[in-house]
Amino acid sequence: MNETKCLGIGPADITEAVDVLSRGGIIAFPTDTVYGLGADVRHPGAIAALYKIKERPLDRAIPVLIARAEELCGVAQKVPESAWRLAERFWPGPLTLVVRSTLSLPPILTAGAPTVAVRVPDHPVVRALIEGLGAPVAVTSANISGRPSPVTADDVLAQLEGRIALLLDGGPCPGGKDSTVVDLTAIPLRILRTGPVTADQIQTAIATL
Repeated sequence: MNETKCLGIGPADITEAVDVLSRGGIIAFPTDTVYGLGADVRHPGAIAALYKIKERPLDRAIPVLIARAEELCGVAQKVPESAWRLAERFWPGPLTLVVRSTLSLPPILTAGAPTVAVRVPDHPVVRALIEGLGAPVAVTSANISGRPSPVTADDVLAQLEGRIALLLDGGPCPGGKDSTVVDLTAIPLRILRTGPVTADQIQTAIATL
């Protein structure tokens, strides 16, 4: 087992992290909710490694992070107006939208389902990684499945030391709570996970549709 390399969040650190991602490596980094574990969506092998590292069941799809709402069309198709309305109101922020996925996404990412969970994080480090990579990043919380989601770099190392190539230490995550997940492919929409964005806020945002 190799030792996990720990860096800060300066420009040179981001550049090195992007290089690791582009070569199919797995890294951990702070987000606006909890620490995330990420892989380049263009590398199915890296996504497979992410499942293995996290001990995540292969039937549980992995969410995707993008840098801005306009990039939603790169990973989703037939995007409903409700998605754009919620994106305008809550992105960047702790709301994950489940929408129809494009056929170009690796099946291992979506667990073979026709949907993908997407979010724009409110954290400069994550957006810098995505922009530097030039592609979305497959991201899930940086913990072993079933264990608490990490809010500090030490929390990550306590569970994943030696399992990942690189960890960016950006201090405690400001949110400390997993994002709200809403399925927009269901009629009516369904909240799959409660989080910082409430059901009332979601309904208010799309009430005029």
